[in-house]
Amino acid sequence: MTDPSPDSSAQRIQKIIAAAGIASRRKAEELILAGRVEVNGHTVTELGSKADPARDHIRVDGKLLHGAERPRYFVLNKPKGYVTTASDPEGRPTVLDLVRSSERVFPVGRLDYASEGLLLLTNDGALANALTRAAARVEKTYLVKVSGKPSESALSQLRHGVMIDRDTQIQSPAVRPKAPPRRIGGRVMTAPARIRLLRDAENPWYEMVLIEGRNREIRKMFEEVGHHVEKIRRIGYGPLVLDLEPGRHRELTLEEVEALRRAAEGRSAQPAGKAARGRRTRPDRGQSAQKVRSRRTRTQ
Repeated sequence: MTDPSPDSSAQRIQKIIAAAGIASRRKAEELILAGRVEVNGHTVTELGSKADPARDHIRVDGKLLHGAERPRYFVLNKPKGYVTTASDPEGRPTVLDLVRSSERVFPVGRLDYASEGLLLLTNDGALANALTRAAARVEKTYLVKVSGKPSESALSQLRHGVMIDRDTQIQSPAVRPKAPPRRIGGRVMTAPARIRLLRDAENPWYEMVLIEGRNREIRKMFEEVGHHVEKIRRIGYGPLVLDLEPGRHRELTLEEVEALRRAAEGRSAQPAGKAARGRRTRPDRGQSAQKVRSRRTRTQ
């Protein structure tokens, strides 16, 4: 393994693995800690270890890395009934069944089996890590149909944060507020959320904006105030807005990728431009769109 010097091209091994499209940087760290990575025949288990991707032989689970892949960035309108993983032990269809790519890509975050909407997939581990790190606070916007009408008091609780059961995070690392969440035993306080009524009915629709990605967070939040969530559809991720038919995907433009990078750096927290003003929030029209637009850019 390379002994890095000030002028060396050595990089952290998890960064090299992520650049090769094997996994996100966080997942690459887990592979290293599990002893599944070798450099020049030696098992590496320290996260600070470095290597030169041009000179060193790096293997993951015995397979030799062949250098960085061409970065690919896709957005998918995930339908219900698909799991957000590369494979499923129960044999259920996965989101990768819906995306055609010559390079291996992986989801950025996750939507649960019964949820639908905007999902990012990429082989750019650095960007995936940046989008989901704690300080990024990248906003995710959802349409949520609730069984029964929550009171104003209940909605106020949700806006300020409620205690929910702590569970495996959807994203590793999960997107969290700047201050670490308060934990009490097996419970955790959710970050403040923005909620507004979209359709007043016996079973109303709300728009929710979260900066976290906890496992089944929205469902748990409403359960805490006595209401069951019937439907969840993600319509926004950072600067992107959902406008795709269910099950369809497309590759992001260079401008959209740059907008995501700005969001990961905290430089585009608020929507701007014509695309943002055109965001679709009407619950029944979310299924009849044609493509995804950036809040800052207008794609052709």
